[in-house]
Amino acid sequence: MDTSITFASLGLAEPLLRAVHDAGYTHPTPIQAQAIPRVMEGGDLLAAAQTGTGKTAGFTLPILHYLIKNPAASRQAGRPRVLVLTPTRELTAQVEESVRLYSQHTQIRSMVMFGGVNINPQIAALKKPLDILVATPGRLLDHAQQKTLDLSGVEILVLDEADRMLDMGFIHDIRRVLRLLPAKRQNLLFSATFSDEIRSLAQGILRNPGEVSVARRNTTSELVSQQVVMTEQSHKRDLLSHIIRESGWHQVLVFTRTKHGANRLAEKLVKDGLTAAAIHGNKSQAARTKALSGFKDGKVAVLVATDIAARGLDIDQLPQVVNFELPNVPEDYVHRIGRTGRAGSTGSALSLVDSSEIKLLRAIERLTKQTIAPITVEGWNPGAMVTADSAPDAREKRALARLEGDLRGGRQDAGAGRSGSRDGRRRPSSEPRQSQDNRRGDGRRSDARAPGNRPARSGSAAPTARRDARPQGGRPAALLHKAD
Repeated sequence: MDTSITFASLGLAEPLLRAVHDAGYTHPTPIQAQAIPRVMEGGDLLAAAQTGTGKTAGFTLPILHYLIKNPAASRQAGRPRVLVLTPTRELTAQVEESVRLYSQHTQIRSMVMFGGVNINPQIAALKKPLDILVATPGRLLDHAQQKTLDLSGVEILVLDEADRMLDMGFIHDIRRVLRLLPAKRQNLLFSATFSDEIRSLAQGILRNPGEVSVARRNTTSELVSQQVVMTEQSHKRDLLSHIIRESGWHQVLVFTRTKHGANRLAEKLVKDGLTAAAIHGNKSQAARTKALSGFKDGKVAVLVATDIAARGLDIDQLPQVVNFELPNVPEDYVHRIGRTGRAGSTGSALSLVDSSEIKLLRAIERLTKQTIAPITVEGWNPGAMVTADSAPDAREKRALARLEGDLRGGRQDAGAGRSGSRDGRRRPSSEPRQSQDNRRGDGRRSDARAPGNRPARSGSAAPTARRDARPQGGRPAALLHKAD
């Protein structure tokens, strides 16, 4: 970070500098330092940065600056000047929270809009003057169809977490939204990566865009230590419970592949005496908000989440992430562990890997161009915890032995990482690309997808004493050891 660059040197309006100062920030992150001047110039922009680097303030602050310097002659109800599209409910709420944080010393009015909640309060809110609308595509189109929303006055369009919107199948909804917007507007596209699909989308939306990027494609943060523990699938739940209890972890985000698996794991951890909760697409918005709030303020130690629900969770100084199951798509691993190691803090990512996941592990290592170190867990005696329904058979034991030999010897599995395709970047053909977390009961795309990434915050609601007591990054030296 270049400490010679300050928010004041970027030329932001005084009310915004006051808000930034109130939030405790003086120097912009690299993506903010590059993006803010570009957006203020008025041209289109394609921007990429890893999660946790401050993308949201990178577009929020210059947009607010534009609105301050170019006030509308008269604001109209239900007719926003700025539209920010996000893929998930949680990310939508976080972006709008960022807008409110930085616009606190102005008269700018913002609104959040997403599905899964009663539409009537949103209709009522649209009857008031509006400057910035942050919305998910599905609910936005619902309002447009009911003619409760007028998008003809949009001057700036932002596509946030564009890569995830494409992955969730929102491309058709995005195109429908674009047809409702005026042709003359500024377009900003923010993404975690510059994939071929993102560049194709950008070509259809952006006009002679500037381009900024502060991270190599599909890389993981150097602030996150990564380890893997080889185990049998039947032992994973007991092993995770053991690690959390013996390490004294107070805040850990655990990823599972399925909603049902998230529920079962959270229930198991609660039975073991841990405070745990699950969030996924089948949970109501109220339940998800409650679980996330409890996790942030320290009342819930373990949050078990699917990829759909956890994308973009913004939690200050989250020290631990655990992959209870590796994702089918290697890029999702990068997004998962990006929940920790944010804003200069260190973090730890631990993956529990069984014999069936060795190909997924190899695909992740090839994508990130690094080997993830295998470790052992001190004091772990799976034999003492095996029950009749979890005892591994001889075939599982032989497979685990081969897995351990592969990892220790560094041998590359000949078919590693293909997962049904040549480059390991797609799910097997037997699995639907679109998770059930992303569909509503009527078959339409749902906005029940988790969040994206809010850069500059005033801080977590967690008590300071509790936060200081947490292990801040890295594995507990007394419990986890490098494998021989």
